[in-house]
Amino acid sequence: MRTLIIAFGLVAIAVPASAQAPKRGNADLQTYCAGDAITFCAGIDPNSPQMDACFKKNMSQMSPNCRSAIDAYKSGGGK
Repeated sequence: MRTLIIAFGLVAIAVPASAQAPKRGNADLQTYCAGDAITFCAGIDPNSPQMDACFKKNMSQMSPNCRSAIDAYKSGGGK
């Protein structure tokens, strides 16, 4: 019984830690592009290739601050 309790305890600790995917981008992208992401790409995982495709498709409609943040991110080595 004790082994079972310990096993459940370890699972309870490990699951939330493994569920946290690494974040892409930087603070400026999150600050300046959050509204655009909601407007143009609602329902898409922000850490997915689909979000990249959505941003590329809608780049001309993105806010100037978001476009500037994307340009700065790319020039700094971001993809």
